[in-house]
Amino acid sequence: MPDLTYTNPVYPEYFADPFVLRHEGRYYAYGTGGRPILEGRAFEVLRSDDLVTWESVGGALELLAHEGAQDYWAPEVAFHDGRFFMYYSAGIGDKGHQLRVATSDHPEGPFRDEGVVLTPDDPFTIDASPFRDEDGQWYLYYARDFLDGDRVGTALAVDRLEGMTRLAGEPRTVLRATADWQIFRRNREMYGAVHDWYTLEGPFVVKRHGRYWLFYSGGAWEEPNYGVSYAVADHPLGPWREPPSEGPTLLQSIPGRVVGPGHNSLVTGPDGEDYLVYHAWDVDKVARRLCIDRVDWTPEGPRTDGPTWAPSPAPRRKG
Repeated sequence: MPDLTYTNPVYPEYFADPFVLRHEGRYYAYGTGGRPILEGRAFEVLRSDDLVTWESVGGALELLAHEGAQDYWAPEVAFHDGRFFMYYSAGIGDKGHQLRVATSDHPEGPFRDEGVVLTPDDPFTIDASPFRDEDGQWYLYYARDFLDGDRVGTALAVDRLEGMTRLAGEPRTVLRATADWQIFRRNREMYGAVHDWYTLEGPFVVKRHGRYWLFYSGGAWEEPNYGVSYAVADHPLGPWREPPSEGPTLLQSIPGRVVGPGHNSLVTGPDGEDYLVYHAWDVDKVARRLCIDRVDWTPEGPRTDGPTWAPSPAPRRKG
């Protein structure tokens, strides 16, 4: 039997900020949509048995009734005690986004908002990512704005979940921008002042080999400087350490091939290997589309050959 391959992107339509949930042997992808609102719901849901062949099963989240929620970004879903919890942000354009949570009895939805703003004291929070530690404690990683320090901008924080719909109210800084490649925009007008604005976003944490690995994206999401890096810690609350680098350490733009690969999640494939799930622009920047690439865990940390655009070995089910 010939070896099976796949070629990125693995879904032809716009599908940004992808998160993949593995549940009962099947994969569900949730993404920020470029397509019209589906069935009066935000966030398209895709379904797959192999991480490579995906079908759309409709929209996930019932829209909010109030006017402060015209745009819906970056959903991630956790399964706990028989319920599915979707964490996402809602706002208008790039203003006023706040983290919210919705619930469903099924991974395909419909998800209904719980009427809770998780971070009411922050003017802007996005990219919520839940993580359950081995002791059962849940944490929520997210991005928020910082107006102090040498590199003002959006960066990463974490708080404990006291319940699946309530944070402890004890946020800790995870990572701040430390490198020039993480610039979002020079001379950006924000909060009544002008800043050189840096951005870290899209946090995602897994535990492997006894340590905690934080993947994140940095830079300007529409530009070639956008990519994926990582940090490592011995506890979910940190402190976090990054390998020295002058650019993204895991996924970078490939001139003439791939622009701005980023906002990844990580999922175990049917072959038992870990895969980065991320979006990337085509070279003409028509759309951000769903891509996958295998992660190798080395003594020095995670490594990948991505972003790939040529045929690669497909995940094959064991047994």
